[in-house]
Amino acid sequence: MNSSNNASMKQTTLGPSGIECSAIGLGTWAMGGWMWGGGDNAAAVLAIQASLDAGVNLIDTAPAYGLGRSESIVGTALKGRRHEAVVATKCGLVWHTQQGTHFFEEDGHPVHRYLGRESIVHECEESLKRLQTDYIDLYITHWQDSTTPVEETMDALLELKKQGKIRAIGVSNVSPETLAEYLRHGPVDAAQERYSLIDREIEQALVPLCSEHDVAVLGYSSLALGLLAGPIDPGRKFTGDDQRASNPRFSAQNRAKLKAFFDELEPLRKQLECSFGQLMIAWTLARGSVSVALCGARVSKQAVENAAAGSVRLRDDALQLIDAIAAKHLNALA
Repeated sequence: MNSSNNASMKQTTLGPSGIECSAIGLGTWAMGGWMWGGGDNAAAVLAIQASLDAGVNLIDTAPAYGLGRSESIVGTALKGRRHEAVVATKCGLVWHTQQGTHFFEEDGHPVHRYLGRESIVHECEESLKRLQTDYIDLYITHWQDSTTPVEETMDALLELKKQGKIRAIGVSNVSPETLAEYLRHGPVDAAQERYSLIDREIEQALVPLCSEHDVAVLGYSSLALGLLAGPIDPGRKFTGDDQRASNPRFSAQNRAKLKAFFDELEPLRKQLECSFGQLMIAWTLARGSVSVALCGARVSKQAVENAAAGSVRLRDDALQLIDAIAAKHLNALA
């Protein structure tokens, strides 16, 4: 498979904003190192540049990914190439204030969910500095804040848009009710939610609501933290603060179920001449629930492999086969 063939990359539009981007996006959570057992900045910069070269122009980051580290890496990688990228970053997970509700600790800092007006303005300025840019293409509320009215949050975002600091507004980790509340106060261009072959809850209520209001759906964790990238060696250990070390989905029992799933999928993979990871990303796009499949990568090889999934086309019979094999082996994982 020709992984450098940009022409085969499917394109999509981010809702009413009209911003065009690749249907595969690069997720940079792991590049921040936090919850992924550390990171390598130089390798991450090369991975972002390799993504652009391979036709992936949507780069998704957030301040919380390594307390600014991931955004700074994106800023470094895009020097001289900012015009080639559609940059998505986020607000609402803060460590500069104790307002809102405590969410978690990161590197000794208490991180709060907070989407108050002044905080969003402050966060936006900090992100612009780290990203070394004067505008953000898509600005997303990372997690929702029960202490701030949605109207106040949306007003702040609309003001930033008016100032040209952001081009489009997104929300993440929302209930259909919260999304409906945002929509009452202005246009929402994108909703970013977890979505993969084993995480399909949003198909029920959120995706129909997004379709009705022309909200693009960005699916994160398309490979379920790497679970769907291919068989995992039974002896592989996840170390340090790597979240997979304590995630029950990565248990020995589940690895055996996954092996059976991939074994049965092997003839289709061979026929399509792609990797298992590419097959799963192609499934995510072909299902029609999401406009963009966000895929994490920390090194160029992963980034280029993920990008090549954009040229894997699945017919209906292949989709049905994947669903049937998944139902047989993976239901208990979800």
